[in-house]
Amino acid sequence: MEDGLAYADVGRGLPVVLLHAFPLSRTMWEPQIAALFGECRCVVPDLRGFGDSPMHGPYSMDRYADDVAAVLASQQIDRAVVAGLSMGGYVALELWRRHRHLVRALVLADTRATADTPEAATRRLELATLARTDGVDAVVAQQLPGLIGKRTREKQPALLDRIKTELVRTSVDGLAGALDAMRTRPDSTPLLAGIDVPTLVVVGEEDAITPVKEARAMHSAIAGSRLEIIPEAGHLSNLERPAAFNTALSDFVRSLLYN
Repeated sequence: MEDGLAYADVGRGLPVVLLHAFPLSRTMWEPQIAALFGECRCVVPDLRGFGDSPMHGPYSMDRYADDVAAVLASQQIDRAVVAGLSMGGYVALELWRRHRHLVRALVLADTRATADTPEAATRRLELATLARTDGVDAVVAQQLPGLIGKRTREKQPALLDRIKTELVRTSVDGLAGALDAMRTRPDSTPLLAGIDVPTLVVVGEEDAITPVKEARAMHSAIAGSRLEIIPEAGHLSNLERPAAFNTALSDFVRSLLYN
């Protein structure tokens, strides 16, 4: 199997890279592609171990970032807006650390800059072990409730079913590898003060995994950044409230195009 990532390349204009959450795939960005492709070139990869991308490791944040950099190089894209949600945000920050010349602007959605606490790291290790011993379904059963907000669970049961269907398609290797990569990722907090490109920070009002306080901390540390809090949305704010998320993202991208 070819080692390069699988990815969609849709539209023309300002390149925008969309990096998906754990444990989903590039399909989670369909609402955003629909909103952007008229003015932007959306490059949307499946991270290593997810979707149609290679399943073999090693898995690490630097490997994920290098994979994305290789996609941009293969398409002769010199600079792009890099948007990541949840784990995708960790990858976006690692891309800034390792390949900042490629980053035209950043969108950090429902994510955090800090490394895992010891308790969170232990939890990821337990989940990776669970995946390898009991399979993906066992992990999905534990992860799914926290991925979306209370109002979404109550009002959008079809979305919950869609997300669950997507999650159970994840491979054991990809899921466990990503958990290990997130568990061992470095603290990116020291990077924030040095981010000198336009940055949008987005968070769902009901995000229980990376709550609003984490978004506010990043916003405060990144000079000139914007903060958008999506009402009635949890961790997957782009899927739970796509219209509100798209408005924030589109307005930010247009500010780059026309200012």
